[in-house]
Amino acid sequence: MSPTNTTTTAGNGIEDPTAAHPGGGVVWALRDTWVEATRHLRVVPRNPELLIFATIQPIMFVLLFSFVFGGAIEIPGFADYDQFLMPGIFAQSVVFNSAFTSLGIAEDMQKGYIDRLRSLPMSRAAVLIGRTVSDFVRNCITFAIMLLVAFLLGFRFEGSLFEAALATGLLLVFSFSLSWVQALIGLSVSSVEAANSGGFIWMFPLTFVSSAFVDTSQLPGWLQPVARNNPFTIATNACRGLYNGLPIGSDGWIAIAWSVGITLVFAAISIRKFSRSTVG
Repeated sequence: MSPTNTTTTAGNGIEDPTAAHPGGGVVWALRDTWVEATRHLRVVPRNPELLIFATIQPIMFVLLFSFVFGGAIEIPGFADYDQFLMPGIFAQSVVFNSAFTSLGIAEDMQKGYIDRLRSLPMSRAAVLIGRTVSDFVRNCITFAIMLLVAFLLGFRFEGSLFEAALATGLLLVFSFSLSWVQALIGLSVSSVEAANSGGFIWMFPLTFVSSAFVDTSQLPGWLQPVARNNPFTIATNACRGLYNGLPIGSDGWIAIAWSVGITLVFAAISIRKFSRSTVG
């Protein structure tokens, strides 16, 4: 049955648009998702500072670790520290950029935009999916800029272009899964400031207690098992191997499994929480 056939009229004879809930269908959900995603993406050219500041931070990390600590850090199997470092910087950058999701959702809630969406006959899931998809696209743009900077500093693909494409796709999929963690944080806090704190605080141990900047064998003994089993380490190792043409073993499949698992779990929890919080 089409949405127009289910529309009812209010007591004054005027059609009630909320009586038909097209958001229940897959096609309508996809359409709502597209509308939400494009709404967020239209903000980017109007506010280019978002991309600028999202890129400055990883560039600072590149300069710090490459020029300040690079000469003092030796990595087994890597003659050039930059070839080891850059994939870690790439991974850290896309993970940090996932914080845009929590900030954006918290801002929409604080400004009352979510309340406006509540009155519309649209898919509840589309609100969050549209946000995460738009942030994924923005992450792709930031990553392209980071890759250009890395090439200017001497980083090269030691493997094939296909392997480099796989590594890039793996990083972006992993970052998309963490966007759903950020979505739950954005829904759970009461302000943008709280989302900023809550969205970043857990990412520092995730990215630094890992193989992003040093080999895990160089960490304190008690910390090595934690770092080796860190999903961020697994994803970084897989991408580093692909970029440098090295064997990655099972790291690639394990990283994909982590990405899919995180996405499914946190997307389900976030959508459920959002639906419950927007019940009129």
